[in-house]
Amino acid sequence: MNFDLPFIPERTVRPRTSGLTMMMDKGLGLREAEHFVEANIDYTDIVKFGFGTAFVTKQLEEKIKLYRDNGIKPYFGGTLFEVFYARGKFEDFLRLLDKYKLDLVEVSDGSIIIDHNEKCELIYRLSKERTVLSEVGSKDSGILISPNRWIKMMTKELEAGSWKVIAEGREAGNVGVFRPNGSAHTLLINKIIAKVKPENILWEAPQKNQQVWFVKLFGANVNLGNIAPNEVIPLECLRLGLRGDTFFDYLPKDYAERLKQVQSDEEEEELV
Repeated sequence: MNFDLPFIPERTVRPRTSGLTMMMDKGLGLREAEHFVEANIDYTDIVKFGFGTAFVTKQLEEKIKLYRDNGIKPYFGGTLFEVFYARGKFEDFLRLLDKYKLDLVEVSDGSIIIDHNEKCELIYRLSKERTVLSEVGSKDSGILISPNRWIKMMTKELEAGSWKVIAEGREAGNVGVFRPNGSAHTLLINKIIAKVKPENILWEAPQKNQQVWFVKLFGANVNLGNIAPNEVIPLECLRLGLRGDTFFDYLPKDYAERLKQVQSDEEEEELV
C-alpha cells in the first residue's frame, strides 16, 4: 500500500486460497495484458480466458506465459471444455492443456448436460495431475436447480477433487445464484453456505452491486470471479472499505455510528 491507514481489514496475500479474485479475459491484446498485470498483479489470482476466446485470441501462448510468470494462474473457461467434450474430443482437450502448460482447469456443464456421476469422474481424473475448478449451475435461465441439488452437486464435486466450486452467474450476472434482474438469490445462497464452506466457493459476480453484496456478507476475503479487467482495483477498494458502499463496514462501531449520526443531522438541517 502507498500509505498507512487504520481500520483496514487484513487481506490474504498471494498465493491465496481465500479472498481470490478471478479476472475474466475476453480478448485483451498482449500489450493490454501487460498493462493489466503491471497495475493489478497484487490483486489478481486467476485469469480465465472467457468462454471460447482462447480459440481466436492472438498471441495466446505469450499471454499465458505473461500471467504465469507473474504468479497469476491462467485457465480456459469451462465453456471451452464443454465445446471439446460435446464433440467427443476430451483427450484432445487434455493435450491442449499440456501444450499450453496449464495446471488450472475448469469442468462445467452450464451449456450441455453431463451425468453428474460422470462429471465427478472427470473431476477426479483431472485432479490427479491438475488443479480443478468445477462449476455448478446452468447458463440457461429457464433451468431451475433446487437448493438441495446445488448443495449435493457442490459437495460431491469437492469430494471428487475440486479445489473450488464456482457458483454460476455468467458474465452478465443474471442466472444461477442471481435473479434475472441481477439481484442475489438470497434464500438459495443462504441454504448453500449452511452446508458448503464459503471458502470452498468462488462466486461469479460481474456486477458491482453483486460484489458489494458478497463483501458485506462474507467480508474482505470472499472469493469472487468474472471480474472485468478495469474492475479489479475497484473491487479491491470495496474489499478494504475504501468506497462508499463499504465505507462504514470496518470502522469501529461507535465511531461509525457517530459519523452516521453527524451525517443524518446535517441532512436534516438541509431539509429545514
